[in-house]
Amino acid sequence: MNGKRVIHITQTAVMLALLIAAQIVTRSLGQFITGSLVNMILLISVFMIGRGGGLAVALVSPFLAFFLGVGPVFIQIVPFIAVGNAILVFIAGFFRKNIIRPGNKDRIITAIGLAAAGVVKVVFLWIGVVIILLPFIPGIKSQQVTAMSFMFSWPQIVTALIGILLTMIIVPLLRRAVKSFGEL
Repeated sequence: MNGKRVIHITQTAVMLALLIAAQIVTRSLGQFITGSLVNMILLISVFMIGRGGGLAVALVSPFLAFFLGVGPVFIQIVPFIAVGNAILVFIAGFFRKNIIRPGNKDRIITAIGLAAAGVVKVVFLWIGVVIILLPFIPGIKSQQVTAMSFMFSWPQIVTALIGILLTMIIVPLLRRAVKSFGEL
């Protein structure tokens, strides 16, 4: 295994661990904090590591979160979250180079593209979880359906947009720091 591959795998593992740690630490702070951090870490993963690393974090993290008790209560929801995360990361990958360019035009295009990615993720989650899945989960109580229907509706776009905003602030700073570190 060459050095670049080892670094790529290590970076992916670090981002995955960071995402799970953020969920554990912020679990009691609510969906808006935890969800925003999750979206931010997913996006930072794709911008700092690449689409492959970002997709790995997006797909694996919901399953780890479930098994660690910080994800959804029902395992049936986890694949939908994984695919929703993958949609966000996949679309964000198209804007990977734009986020660090100095021109306002590139940053505006990136912001619009990431917002569109967030909307696609939210629409997928709402249709997949609320419309298709929830009516078929055996033994689910009406209060749980109501809570999850809310959780997978407009709060998802709020957390996506906060995560996008944080990412657009943090990634250029991280890239400069990594570049400066490499010059030492």
